Amino acid sequence: MTAPEPPVPSTARHGRLSYAVFQLARAHRGQGAAILRELDLHPGQELLLMQLFDQDGLTQSELLGCVGLDHSTVSKSLRRMQDAGLLTREPAEHDRRVMVVRLTDKGRALREPIARMWQELEDTSARDLTDEEIDTFVRLAHRITASLTARATATDDAGREHPAP
Repeated sequence: MTAPEPPVPSTARHGRLSYAVFQLARAHRGQGAAILRELDLHPGQELLLMQLFDQDGLTQSELLGCVGLDHSTVSKSLRRMQDAGLLTREPAEHDRRVMVVRLTDKGRALREPIARMWQELEDTSARDLTDEEIDTFVRLAHRITASLTARATATDDAGREHPAP
């Protein structure tokens, strides 16, 4: 059963796909945030934890590259998570300016609750979709992400556009 399309504001009528992505992202983030609150986490912190579950002892810069968030957001999140006892940050032996991030036992204990959170979010999101629709959506989402990434790389810091390679 297809859900009715919500009305698109007139200023976005030539951006139906973008408006739909915005609405989807907002709804998905809201649902995820509600589940994360039950774990005493803020949105985005689970992404950092998931990277550390897979490879503990990453540098702050490596984490930054993995999650695609800006430096100040990652730094603030890591500080909060350290204050909550989920991780430690210590200078690297090879360079005292580089911070190495490691999980504490309390942080490692969140692995299964976070896995359950993602499963619950997946189950809710895909409730009315077939496996084929999920595969198609994932493929299209990756294509859209690639287009947006190519556009971002084709624009320099001054906002000037350059042809994408």
